[in-house]
Amino acid sequence: MLVLDDAERARLKIVTAESCTGGLVAALLTDIAGSSSVFERGFVTYSNKAKEEMLGVPGDVLADFGAVSEPVARMMAEGAMANSRANISVAITGVAGPGGGTRMKPVGTVHIACARENRAVLHEMLQLGDIGREGIRMAAVETALNLIQAQTR
Repeated sequence: MLVLDDAERARLKIVTAESCTGGLVAALLTDIAGSSSVFERGFVTYSNKAKEEMLGVPGDVLADFGAVSEPVARMMAEGAMANSRANISVAITGVAGPGGGTRMKPVGTVHIACARENRAVLHEMLQLGDIGREGIRMAAVETALNLIQAQTR
């Protein structure tokens, strides 16, 4: 997988922090033999309490912006690096459906952030619509891998 090759060449260790994807990015990366040279660990922080306890996302930020937001995605990415030995992270939070959406954050809204030491955090927001839970999660995974690749260069 090109993402792993690029990370290995750059001598980077990857950590994931996933909510709506439930560990799919970590699973995809670790499906590749030899990924242990690059993949450091993964956090599945499905609940707000897990985001607070495992990644250090402040409760007031979760209350003010909601779990599905740019500030939370960025803090998840930064918290994953701070709570691991990795130097590049990707975080995903979103509404995969079929329920859980609101008028302001409908099903298919996903925020993805990718952090790397000494670089700006990259962020992408997806507005996928209700294309089905699997479609939303797979689109989020693809975007996350693209952001990791962008940060490895």
